[in-house]
Amino acid sequence: MTGTAPLRDITTDEVDQFQHEGVVRLRGIFDYSWIERLRAATEEALAKPGPFAEEYGDDARFFGDLDVARRIPAFREFVMRSGAAAVAGTVMQSRRCNFFYDQLLVKEPGVEEATPWHQDQPYWAVRGRQVASIWLPLDDVAESASLRFVRGSHQWSAHNPHHFIDDSPYEGTGLPELPDIDADPDYEILSWAVSPGDCLVFQAIGAPGNRSTGRRRAWATRWTGDDVRYDPRPGTAIPTRDPGISPGDEMTCDDFPLVWEA
Repeated sequence: MTGTAPLRDITTDEVDQFQHEGVVRLRGIFDYSWIERLRAATEEALAKPGPFAEEYGDDARFFGDLDVARRIPAFREFVMRSGAAAVAGTVMQSRRCNFFYDQLLVKEPGVEEATPWHQDQPYWAVRGRQVASIWLPLDDVAESASLRFVRGSHQWSAHNPHHFIDDSPYEGTGLPELPDIDADPDYEILSWAVSPGDCLVFQAIGAPGNRSTGRRRAWATRWTGDDVRYDPRPGTAIPTRDPGISPGDEMTCDDFPLVWEA
């Protein structure tokens, strides 16, 4: 039976790593029964893409979709019952945790396109520091095909978002461009191999292409904490619809449910 809590407690060291480095790998945190259900749900999403689905790959399929939890029950049940909100709220050191939105990404073998270095939050109509993503792998992912992060980059100011399809910059945001991370050896890059049941929790940036021999199916859920407020700005693409709240409001509403309180 799928539980309603993570498999184990988050350690103080893991919270400290998230707070100081902007990312933490959590081993063995979700029951494998969730992985099996989400794999089946992923095939459903691939067969019936939603209105915000995109195809990024040229030589092999690289599929992305948003808000799958709105239309496929297994994803929604994970959001509400898996304990993911407790995981995010704990590492953010928040007293409560709201669900924000979700994103499914599937890279088939042979995909060479690399997601450009980026910061997530400039794409989102939120402000505040207690914002976290839980990146849940549904397959074994080698370090060479896993997400990459610049250590401590969660402390940077906001930079201009880019379109993932062609890496063209958003216009009218007034934000500066990111530095050339790959050209500067002084940046410390963090990356880990992960397995189903593990997750990465982060406030950081970037991912390489999938050059492994297998598929890379992963689903990211986004979460907000105590200090986050709704903040629609030029260039924000998320949420994908009007949530019915006003700028400056707390995030709790039908689209952003309160899932966990300490």
